[in-house]
Amino acid sequence: MEKKKKRRCHRGLRFLILVMGVLIVCGVYQYREYGNIKDVMLKLIGQDPVIYQHVSEEIGEMDGKFYYQQLSEEEQTVYQELLQGLLEHVEQIHVHSQKPERVNELLVYVLNDYPEIFWSDGTASSTAYSGLQNYTSVMPGYLYTKEECEKKKTQIDMEVSECLSGISENASDYEKILYDYEYIVNQVDYDDAAEDNQNICSVFIGKKSVCAGYSKAMQYLMEKQGLFCTYVTGEVTESFSDGDGHKIPHAWNLVKCDGDYYYVDVTWGDPIFQESEEEAENVMDDEIRDNISYDYMLCDDDELFRTHTPDLEVELPDCTKMDLNYYVVNGMYYTEYDGQTALKAMNQVISARETKVVLKYSDESVYKTAKEDILNNEVKRAAQNLAQWYHLTEVSYSYIDDKKMNKITIFWKYS
Repeated sequence: MEKKKKRRCHRGLRFLILVMGVLIVCGVYQYREYGNIKDVMLKLIGQDPVIYQHVSEEIGEMDGKFYYQQLSEEEQTVYQELLQGLLEHVEQIHVHSQKPERVNELLVYVLNDYPEIFWSDGTASSTAYSGLQNYTSVMPGYLYTKEECEKKKTQIDMEVSECLSGISENASDYEKILYDYEYIVNQVDYDDAAEDNQNICSVFIGKKSVCAGYSKAMQYLMEKQGLFCTYVTGEVTESFSDGDGHKIPHAWNLVKCDGDYYYVDVTWGDPIFQESEEEAENVMDDEIRDNISYDYMLCDDDELFRTHTPDLEVELPDCTKMDLNYYVVNGMYYTEYDGQTALKAMNQVISARETKVVLKYSDESVYKTAKEDILNNEVKRAAQNLAQWYHLTEVSYSYIDDKKMNKITIFWKYS
């Protein structure tokens, strides 16, 4: 009896081995067709394997893409799948991840690196699936159809081409950045109600935007010129004169100029962001309207962080130099105060019959000393020179006292 029992066990074992052998044989066949054992098992139970977003070779290494470079190799794969899906306007993107919230963050990173993807609204509905297949299905929000995108791309390309035709390819990094900065400030009006104000369409087509549009347009132009520029988000004080510490969301740029990192905030270069009326003595609307601010045209951490607080999602490089700040380059930046130097600067502007002089100081203590003497003494001496040189019986001037940026701007009138 014991031998028969053993033989029955052996027959059962042989049957199990035979079945497993069949599975192995089927597995080899299916592996050739679908590529991995999970797909084989899915086919056998009647489920189709997930078709992940195929990433084309054209995407490349993306060395200059700031947010991409902050990711692990695993997350870079997900980033590339999202990027490819957005570029192709795919309705449902399957990615190698089981973390839908993180996938949505990575989608935002893609858009931070690619301002040209204007047709995505930055939102997505993401669902994770687990089991034999572990993946996330992403349904991005799109603003336009493929056909509408093509029309807008043509409009953007024409505007950008015309813009960049005004600056030589041989211009220095500084000259290119300044050109882009002034182009956006002069061509675009700040408008909270602007259509497409979170993307570059608002700048290059509508010519009305907010900080997101300004900053993405700056990034787009600089990248077209072969310069590093990325999109930075965070918070700022609601206005220069806001004293209650209230913060609002904002966006600006991190750039590289002559090998060093600087910050650029084109939005706050717009004259609409000038000092409040309490700090602008007798300044006319047309003077305010034409008064571009260059405080954030290539500045360091100390200058920016007086008013801006970056988000901490990614680590930003230190910006330690002011060498190429607009006011430094143009001799309007002072690390100490001297009355004769201030008077000389005003006299030079008056002798050239220019409309304004800017005196910017490196810190609050120097600025306070300068303000006291300039507004009470030196500006009056300069006004006397203006009257004498141009034979005027009456002289008028106005000024903006920008205590937040340690800056005094004086406007001269010649009639």
